[in-house]
Amino acid sequence: MLVFGLVALAAAVSASAIAYWLNRDAVLTRTQDAALDEFRKALKDDTDPLPATPSCPELQDAADRMADNTQKYEVLLVTRPRGSGACTAASAPDLFTMKAVPGVLRRAVDERRAAEGSHAAPYHLYWQRITLDGTPYLVGGAQVNGGGPTGYMLKSLDTERQDLNSLAWSLGIATALALVGSALLAQAAAATVLRPVQRLGEAANRLGEGHLDTRLQVSGSDELANLSRTFNRAAERLQKRVDELSAREASSRRFVADMSHELRTPLTAITAVTEVLEEEADSLDPMIAPAVQLVVSETRRLNDLVENLMEVTRFDAGTARLVLDDVDVADQVTACIDARAWLDAVELDAARGIMARLDPRRLDVILANLIGNALKHGGSPVRVSILPEGDDLLIKVRDHGPGIPEDVLPHVFDRFYKASASRPRSEGSGLGLSIAMENAHIHGGDISAANSPEGGAVFTLRLPMDASRLASIEDREGQKGEKGRKGEERKDDGPDGPRRSEGGAS
Repeated sequence: MLVFGLVALAAAVSASAIAYWLNRDAVLTRTQDAALDEFRKALKDDTDPLPATPSCPELQDAADRMADNTQKYEVLLVTRPRGSGACTAASAPDLFTMKAVPGVLRRAVDERRAAEGSHAAPYHLYWQRITLDGTPYLVGGAQVNGGGPTGYMLKSLDTERQDLNSLAWSLGIATALALVGSALLAQAAAATVLRPVQRLGEAANRLGEGHLDTRLQVSGSDELANLSRTFNRAAERLQKRVDELSAREASSRRFVADMSHELRTPLTAITAVTEVLEEEADSLDPMIAPAVQLVVSETRRLNDLVENLMEVTRFDAGTARLVLDDVDVADQVTACIDARAWLDAVELDAARGIMARLDPRRLDVILANLIGNALKHGGSPVRVSILPEGDDLLIKVRDHGPGIPEDVLPHVFDRFYKASASRPRSEGSGLGLSIAMENAHIHGGDISAANSPEGGAVFTLRLPMDASRLASIEDREGQKGEKGRKGEERKDDGPDGPRRSEGGAS
C-alpha cells in the first residue's frame, strides 16, 4: 500500500505541476498579448493627432484617453519638448511613475535597432513582469516610430494570480483525492493478491514447523488459486510420505524392542551356564578352557548389547524418564569409579559439596561410558574434573592416549561407529557413547569431544545443575499409539552400565 500510494502521489503531483505550469503560461500569455496588442494600437491612434512637439496638457489628454481601455491598464507618456525638460504624463501618477519602470526595460525601449528583414521599424515594443507592493504587474513600453512620445503601460495581474491560486488549490485537492483513491485501490489489491500470498507464506511456515495437516482454502481459478492447489497437493503427499516413514520407524523400533526382550530369556539361561563354566574353568581340560573363556566373554558382550539395544529403543520411543534426586557430584563420580574397580587408573579433581539435582542412575551410566571409553581407547591415568559454571555443571574426562583422529571426531557419538574399519569386532557394542549422549540430552545437557593440546582426548559433559524443569517431559509424538507394543509395560530398568571389575564400559 505504501509503494502504491507513493507511486500514485508522485504521478498526481507530476500531473498537477505540469497542468499548473501549462495553465499559468496560457493565462499569462493570453492576458499580456491582449493588453500589449491594445496598447500598441492605442499608442499609435492616440499619439498620431499630436503635434511633433506636444505640450504637457496635450500629452496628459492623450494618456487619459489611452487609459480608458478594456484591459484596465495605466499609461505613462514621456516626451522631450524643445528648449525645456522632459514632459511626463501619467494616467495614475500615484501608482505609475518612471520609477516603476525597470531600467533594463527603459534602455531596451530607447535603443534604436537596425532594420532586419521584416522588422524595418527602428523601435520595438518590449514588456516585463514586475511586482510592486506584493502585487504582480505587466509593464510594457514602446517609442512611437517616426517621432513622437515614448509610451509605457502598467497592467495589474492580481486577477490572474487569484485565478492561478484557485487552480493550485483545486489541483492540490485533486492530488489528495488521488492519494486516497490509490490507498483504497492498494488495499483492494492487497485483499485480492497480497493476502492470499501472505496466507500461503504462513501455511508454508506451519508446514516447515511440522504441521503436516496444514491446508489452504482454495477458491477461483486464477494463478494464485492454482498455486494454492499445488501447495495442498504437495502437503498431502508430504504428509503421506512422512506417515509411511513414521510407521516404518515405529515398526523397526518395535522389532528391536521385541527382539531384545525375547533374547533376554535365553540369555539369562546362557549366562547362568557360562557362570558355572567359568567357576569350573580350573578343572576343565586345558584344550577346552580357552573355548570356555571365549564363550563366557562373548555371552557377556551379547548380554551388554541386548541391554544397550533396549535402552536405545526406550530413547527412540520417548519412554525414557528422569528420576531426579539431590546428589553430591563428587560422591557420585567416586561411587562410579569404585564400583568398577577403577580407583587406581582414575584421578578425581573435584571438591566435595557440589550438589546437583539429577538422575543418579543415568549420571552413573554417562560417567561409566565416558571413563570406560577413556580407559579402553585412551591411556592412563584418566583425569576427571568437576567444575560448576553458572547454572551448569561441567564434568571433563581426559585421557593420556594418542587422541581422536580429526576425521573420527564428528562421528564418535554415532551408533555402532567403529574408528577403525580393520577392527570391526571389539569388546564394546558401539552404543556406549551414543547412550551417554542420549542420557545427557534427556537432562537438557550435551557432551562434546575434542583433543587436548597436551595430548589425549577430552570429553566434556555439560548438565544443568537442576533438571527439574525436564522431569515432566511430555510424551513424544506418536507415543500414545505405541502404548500396546511389547516392552512398554516393562519397568524402565535399563542398563546401569557395566559393573564388572574385569572390563570397561560398553
